[in-house]
Amino acid sequence: MAEGAESLGVALSSQAVLDIRWLSERLVEWNTRMNLTAVVSPEGIAVKHVLDSLSCLGACRFPQGASFIDVGAGAGFPGLVLKAARPDIRLTLLDSTKKKLAYAADVAEGLGWADMELLAARAEEAGRDPAWRERYDIVAARAVAAMRILSEFCLPFAKPGGVFLAMKGPDVCVEMSHASSAIGVLGGDVAEHRRYSLPYDGGERSIIVIRKSRPTPAQYPRLFRDIKRKPIDGNET
Repeated sequence: MAEGAESLGVALSSQAVLDIRWLSERLVEWNTRMNLTAVVSPEGIAVKHVLDSLSCLGACRFPQGASFIDVGAGAGFPGLVLKAARPDIRLTLLDSTKKKLAYAADVAEGLGWADMELLAARAEEAGRDPAWRERYDIVAARAVAAMRILSEFCLPFAKPGGVFLAMKGPDVCVEMSHASSAIGVLGGDVAEHRRYSLPYDGGERSIIVIRKSRPTPAQYPRLFRDIKRKPIDGNET
């Protein structure tokens, strides 16, 4: 794990390795009760969940004490791994299904992460709530939805000056072409399309780094039915 992280430009402390190993073992235990992941081998979890999550730390600088929200967190990747690697991060995990956050709550209790927040809500609803809107230094989402939809879910959470990290597979160019107008309207600018290979033949990945340069207009995010049916075309005001 530490060797693989180093190949991604991330240095793990010995305590981080222990904590990540522990939360990975708990994932396997929880998965016998609840379908959290199809990847259950130690090697698979280490590469496809842990190292994939750690790639975020190589994609952009995380300020000390950064506020970070994992949107559509599911089993808590990348959020839990990033918190283990960087305990100073102030982590929020958001998922629309409360039971999916039970494993994350168990991890937080076991590792003593009293400052971690769990938010059971729909992204498009939480993104309009002043308690969460434009509150975060860094927003991340991993394989949640197409980019034009994902941008409307996620960019409202980022502060102006913050960053949205969209974790995607290798073939994201068509998605990006469809999302470019939405990203601009929502206050973002694409800073980098970062392509990388997961160590140990884990496959090709992309991280789209989007800088939040302007506040998101008040009418966004919209209801999910509108996000899905009516793409932002760049002519909105």
